[in-house]
Amino acid sequence: MKAAVYTRFGGPIQVETLPDPAPRVHGVVLKVLASGLCLSDWHGWKGHDADIQLPHVPGHELVGEIVALGSDVHHWQEGMRVTVPFVCGCGRCPECQKGDHQVCRRQTQPGFTHWGSFAELVALDYADTNLVALPDEMDAAIGAGLGCRFATAFRAVVDQAQLRGGDWLIVWACGGVGLSAIMIAKALGIQVIAIDIKDDKLKIAQDLGADFTLNSRQETNYLEAIQEYSGGGAHASLDALGHPQLLQDGIMSLRRRGKHVQVGLFAPEQLPVAVPMGRLIAWEIEILGSHGLAAHRYPEMLGLIQSAQVPVHKLLEERLSLHDVALALPQMDQYPGVGIRVMNRF
Repeated sequence: MKAAVYTRFGGPIQVETLPDPAPRVHGVVLKVLASGLCLSDWHGWKGHDADIQLPHVPGHELVGEIVALGSDVHHWQEGMRVTVPFVCGCGRCPECQKGDHQVCRRQTQPGFTHWGSFAELVALDYADTNLVALPDEMDAAIGAGLGCRFATAFRAVVDQAQLRGGDWLIVWACGGVGLSAIMIAKALGIQVIAIDIKDDKLKIAQDLGADFTLNSRQETNYLEAIQEYSGGGAHASLDALGHPQLLQDGIMSLRRRGKHVQVGLFAPEQLPVAVPMGRLIAWEIEILGSHGLAAHRYPEMLGLIQSAQVPVHKLLEERLSLHDVALALPQMDQYPGVGIRVMNRF
């Protein structure tokens, strides 16, 4: 198979011919139809993920067609078009037994624990637990964009923040996760304040339904503005980027007993992160991590997209080739665009 591969962290990414994968007894092999390019791939390439062993093929947001099945796979057949969460649960550990596949203690992650989807073929584990059938009417490129950013935003807003119609949500950073969170929140009747440092991203956030937008570089008193807009602070704050200042500002922007949901990853040089502990204790603020979405929650997410006509297609900014990905991935931390880029040709 052709695949994008690197042999050292931070080194060049080359398109090479590599051995085809074979399915494990509980897994499948997919012919990759589309794979999203995500900042998490950049973190992996930089060496920020201890699971990655070199040489490595990145890529974790994907849609594919099943071309091979392991002997213990019972619910899927060759030719089916599927997607998968970026965290694949084993289905048997205590966390999985409670439905929390996204924190499985034996989890696998394509593009991190094993070779990923910037390739013509990708192997996936625990297929009966993790595969999700893609609706026939959904473009593969759109489906690939759901696998990390939209699914992560869905869990953060719906399952972790547990917001209701009329509540206030602050979304910090209007990239793929942030814009997804805005669309999900508006489909549920939640009021949104979107914050970024780039006006073009804020314009898209506004077009997607954000009630207020703030440029935190231009608005010196943005924390006071948040308090005013939301009538005393937001019910929930979501850091979609991963930055110490956004964590602190998110907590300070909440009303009493509010929730801060941390989605964005911190770079190693940003750790440890200071937390305004006095406010946290006195106001009974909760800090919650959010890590992907279990496959059994996908039907509700897909149902919301279809019933509320959530315009997920507006997130798709560019379609790339495999060679484009090899050039673009090292530049992800400097990417000036606003939407999702998806590889869908070789």
